Amino acid sequence: MKRFVTPLLLSWLALRLPAAELLPIEQQVAQEVKSSGVTVVHLWAPWCPNCKAELAKGGWSSFLTVNPDVNFIFVTVWSGDSGDGRSLLAQNGVGEQKNFQLLVHPNASRKKGEQMTEFLGMPVSWIPSTWVFKDGHLFYALNYGELHFPMLQQMVRDSADKWEH
Repeated sequence: MKRFVTPLLLSWLALRLPAAELLPIEQQVAQEVKSSGVTVVHLWAPWCPNCKAELAKGGWSSFLTVNPDVNFIFVTVWSGDSGDGRSLLAQNGVGEQKNFQLLVHPNASRKKGEQMTEFLGMPVSWIPSTWVFKDGHLFYALNYGELHFPMLQQMVRDSADKWEH
């Protein structure tokens, strides 16, 4: 299968920061995405309407279950006073899966000018944001909001395929 890599994607790949400049949470995620296979990193907040919509009707719960070989890392960001979201995830069947982990960004601010604006050296301007990695390389970045799971499933499948040049 032929792939099309956009200049924007290439510029994101070039933004990799030295590990010493990453926050501990970013260092942890950077290590996780380097493991073999596909890893989905999902930046979200429990107060966010789009994030809640993704959880509804078993969205994420079903997706994690049908993709047991994919590693999922949810990073709670911009949470303000709404906490880490663990109880909201549990109410929607997310959290007990073996391929799931929840991390909380140390900067919980939702205020413009104070909130975190990048993660792993890549811009974060909207949540939810979902990134698909394979073997430490970013394959897809969705930075626009609510996911459509069939589209994410295709991206996970494409990422798992062998790339031929």
